[in-house]
Amino acid sequence: MGIKKFKPITNGLRHTAISDFAEITKSKPEKALLTPLKKSGGRNMYGRITARYRSGGHKRMYRIIDFKRRRLEDVADVVAIEYDPNRSARIALIQYPDQEKNYILAPLELKVGDKVVSTRENDVEIKPGNCMPLTKIPLGIAVHNIELQPGKGGQIARSAGTSAQLMAKEGGFALLRMPSSEIRKVPVECRATIGQIGNVEHETISIGKAGRSRWLGRKGHVRGVAMNPVDHPHGGGEGKAPQGNPHPVTPWGKATKGLKTRKRRKYSDQMIVKRRTK
Repeated sequence: MGIKKFKPITNGLRHTAISDFAEITKSKPEKALLTPLKKSGGRNMYGRITARYRSGGHKRMYRIIDFKRRRLEDVADVVAIEYDPNRSARIALIQYPDQEKNYILAPLELKVGDKVVSTRENDVEIKPGNCMPLTKIPLGIAVHNIELQPGKGGQIARSAGTSAQLMAKEGGFALLRMPSSEIRKVPVECRATIGQIGNVEHETISIGKAGRSRWLGRKGHVRGVAMNPVDHPHGGGEGKAPQGNPHPVTPWGKATKGLKTRKRRKYSDQMIVKRRTK
């Protein structure tokens, strides 16, 4: 794993810094674990744009990831580490003794030839890739792909380089420090996978040119001050005019940059022990 930079022989390469993909061991995905992925272009079921500045992008197939780690007590071999265009993390192809194959998120230090296991009752080795309930995991261990409800499948800490730390266990709940530094209670029956997600250099990637953003399905984002008054509250004026509002607003007049949009009485508030904001 590393970052590859280029000589500035073109303007597009001058600031480009991308992954060297050194950890990838298999170039083509497992056909049985693919499913078509339709693009929405930011449009809803009526064909109206509800998420702006999305369009195009390279054609992709979705890789079916086993977030639930369904096969319990069966030891699987890691067959390959693969690239997944639908997420920042790498994925690992694992194979069970009966030749069934699955994709899981690839943690740091997981290599081809390693063995991983998922359990609910038994004690297994604490090593990257093994999945078990929080009751079986020692304090201080970094975990990822964490369930919020038992049996629902991993929902927390699934992107490149992320992990949560198990802080304490008390009264049927485990206290986890989330990647955002928030401390949250999770039922101890929930399962998590040991280790930190791989591809930790993802945050240092520099796209380098507008074209690469378009490959990812992202259109250019137009500033409000560059629009006309009919299109945005910040628009209009002679020359380069300031936005004119006391605070920046959305195209529909709602305050932005710092406005809290979380519901005041959200049902999961009782699970938050310490918020990420002061």
